[in-house]
Amino acid sequence: MNQLLRLLGVAVVSMLATGALAQGQTADRAWIAKSNAYTQQLLDVQFEHAPESGSRQGLVKFDKLISNPTLEDQQARRKQQEVVLTKLKAAEATEKDKNVVQDLEILDKAFDLQFREQDYELAHKVPFMNASSAVFGGLRGLLDDQVAAERRPDAVVRLRKYAGVEPGYKPFTEILKQRTLEQIAKPGLVYPSKAEVETELGRNKNYVDGIAALFTKYKLTGWDEPYAKLKVELADYDAWVRTTILPKARTDFREPAEEYALDLEGYGIDIPPAQMAAMAHKAFAEYQAEMAPLAAQIAKQHGWASTDYRDVIKELKKTQITGDAILPFYEKRLVEIEGIIRAQNLVTLPDRPAIIRLATAAETAQQPAPHMTPPPFLHNTGQRGEFVLPLNIPSATGGAEDKYDDFTFDAVAWTLTAHEARPGHELQFDSMVEHGVSLARALYAFNSTNVEGWGLYSEYVMKPYMPLEGQLMSLDLRLLRAARAFLDPELQSGKVTPEGAYKVLENDVVLSHAFATEEVERFTFRAPGQANSYFYGYTKLLGLRKDTEAALGKKFDQEKFHDFILAQGLLPPDLMRKAVMEEFIPSQK
Repeated sequence: MNQLLRLLGVAVVSMLATGALAQGQTADRAWIAKSNAYTQQLLDVQFEHAPESGSRQGLVKFDKLISNPTLEDQQARRKQQEVVLTKLKAAEATEKDKNVVQDLEILDKAFDLQFREQDYELAHKVPFMNASSAVFGGLRGLLDDQVAAERRPDAVVRLRKYAGVEPGYKPFTEILKQRTLEQIAKPGLVYPSKAEVETELGRNKNYVDGIAALFTKYKLTGWDEPYAKLKVELADYDAWVRTTILPKARTDFREPAEEYALDLEGYGIDIPPAQMAAMAHKAFAEYQAEMAPLAAQIAKQHGWASTDYRDVIKELKKTQITGDAILPFYEKRLVEIEGIIRAQNLVTLPDRPAIIRLATAAETAQQPAPHMTPPPFLHNTGQRGEFVLPLNIPSATGGAEDKYDDFTFDAVAWTLTAHEARPGHELQFDSMVEHGVSLARALYAFNSTNVEGWGLYSEYVMKPYMPLEGQLMSLDLRLLRAARAFLDPELQSGKVTPEGAYKVLENDVVLSHAFATEEVERFTFRAPGQANSYFYGYTKLLGLRKDTEAALGKKFDQEKFHDFILAQGLLPPDLMRKAVMEEFIPSQK
């Protein structure tokens, strides 16, 4: 995970989510207000030290402010958080409402992990802080179609502060240099991987150009001069990274075991890596066996010579949807899926439409996979989540781009839309805004396992109603999630090489080289450990459904089950199981 983005509170969306109960929501559970009063104390500290995150949540008072990611600021933030947590621990001892107690436990667990991660980084790591990515993220939070027009000019003030031209502000890049040099001065620390540094530096032009494109798009004034200064500063910073960090960067991408264990815990993985890999290998073989007869049937219908699922997928990919036809195609596919959901009573849908859009080059550099951008949860004035579809991955060398062929053909659109839009992440996030969940559950209970588990489970729910070609691609993407869950830990352990991972992804899962590159980067330096969460969350949720069906028999109603799951917010699997067993099943009996 990018350490600087974490310090700034800027969300990297398919890996992080920030949020809280939308103001004005009228949840009928009185305990939520009590829980939120506790959690708000921690949010106040977060927004004081990472105002970009407060701004992203719709709080206008933070729009002109920027973070100051010095060690002193981090230590001050930590002390404030510890004071609040001590008060909450005392409140937990006397609290009578079990829901509030559970939320207080969520907060305690979340900050225990956060503090252990901070301590590890300070004791062991020289950070690579990508200034261009961080500044783009801080400005992008204000320069967006769903941000009110009167708020956008504050991005110019924020730009001036990043550039150090506003009185009282140093250039942001100078603060990052100082922070990095403080760590370099410590003996025996581990440098970032060479692959990470070279790849990110090679893509930084996308962020720098993307900043100018945003100010131009929204017709703002007064940004040209500070932008010109910032552009030079960012280039100088990258040159400094090349001379100061890159020569000492480690050639082995693998993380120390202690760091990888922290990663897994943060993403919600509570089993050993070897056990995860063994489960995933078994599932991988099972999914391949399930794909074989489907592929044979599709090949026969189309008159294709080969019945091997790999060759059938390659044939399906040949008919690509391009240019202006992409968005209308996905919007139409979403309407078809919504019709199935309503006809089969799979889950309750809202009346409003979902949003799908294509990513810019800068957004693609920051998050090269299709993803859902959550809405602001704290002060939402009508904003909604967005299903964002990147089409290219920028080359690490700044040269020609490798093209995806993985997301723009008919058969795959069923599964991708189900995962990112409905009944997947869009419904998952926007339902929290519309129905209201506690701050603790919307923010601090979040981990990748409970979020991505629902996304993959949504594909499973929709698969029986897809055409055969859609079913085959749904299984292929399920195959990808199993591959992730053994390639990620086995790359980190050294059992598999990057070349071996490419072979599995491109040959057996039939990914484009661009998509395979994004995957290997994810495993090795973008977010080690995170890729396991899809498969693991899916297996936990599917197991919970099967146990619920066994307990209820003919009384099992999947629409009610799914509505209940979504109503809980982003609970991790153990707390979700507890809620289903203690609340949902008794209510249905």
